[in-house]
Order: sequence, then C-alpha cells, then structure tokens
Amino acid sequence: MSYIDEKQSALLVIAYPQLSDADLKWIDDFRKEYDTLFYGIVEPHFTIVFPTFGISQSQFITEIQDKVKTFKSFDFTIRCAMMTNDPLSSFYYVFLSPDEGNSNIVKLHDACYSGILRSTQRLDIDFYSHIGIGNTNDPVKCKELVDMINNQNRIIKGTVSALHVISYGDRKVTEIEAINLTF
Repeated sequence: MSYIDEKQSALLVIAYPQLSDADLKWIDDFRKEYDTLFYGIVEPHFTIVFPTFGISQSQFITEIQDKVKTFKSFDFTIRCAMMTNDPLSSFYYVFLSPDEGNSNIVKLHDACYSGILRSTQRLDIDFYSHIGIGNTNDPVKCKELVDMINNQNRIIKGTVSALHVISYGDRKVTEIEAINLTF
C-alpha cells in the first residue's frame, strides 16, 4: 500500500487531537464505515512526519524533540472535508482539513524535516494537514462522501498539545514517545 513498507517498521510523528466526545464519536463512526485501511489500527490523527526508515529510534526521537521544543499547543477548527488521491496507489482519501490551525501543523511538519530527516522527506507527495477518515478505490464514491460531509456544515474544534513518535509495521501502531508541546 502506497509508500508504507509493511515488511519493516517505520517511524512516524503524529498528533492525536483532543476533540469533544461528540466529534470523536462522529469521526469514529464514519471511519468504522469508510476507513478500510486504518480504522482499528490508529486513532484519528494529524500526520506530522510520514513513514521514515534508516534512522535509529533514539536519533529520531532526539531530532524531533529538538525541532519542536519551541512549539506551543494550539487550537484548530475544521469546517470541510476534501478529497485527494494517492499517486502511489489506487486509493482516494477523505480528509478533514483544518481552516484555523493549519499553519501550525504545516510549520511543525516543516520543522521536523529541517534537519536530519530532510533527506527522507517525500517531495513528490503533496503535504496537506488533515485527519484521514475514509478511503476507497472509487473516485466517484470518494467525492460523494466529501460532498455529504460538506453539506452537513459540520464544525469540529480541537487542540493539539502533544506529538507522538510511533512505529508502524505489520499493520500495528506502537507508541514510542509522547512529546508535549509547551503551553
């Protein structure tokens, strides 16, 4: 699937957003039905650093801690879903994309890739800050799902106050380190 090598574990950085119970339930219910790739494997999240190989776990953690030490926790607001396709697979994705808070996520992403991870960054894949909630091989179905969500005029508010270094492999996520953002 895509750029993830299921045969070896990768290191990633993700942010699990703090959400209201109602928003979390809505996202969970939607994912249960439409997120065939990752539901039950990883909780709703923003990906900050994508699957990375060839760097030791300790070096990776130290690098991320150093690059994000000046970042503060922040709020975000999501008002729309968007559709994107994975150029490396046959999947189309439903993303919840933040209006407010987007720049914080982009800056975290860029900071993490500004040092030793620079050579691992996939510049051939566009970065969109998002929470992935669905996927399908059918672009028409994906567009219908995005339109359905956007027609609801749903507003999701949350906070990002920590980053999580995880490993992913063999369809399992393992938490390695939580890095709190300053308040």
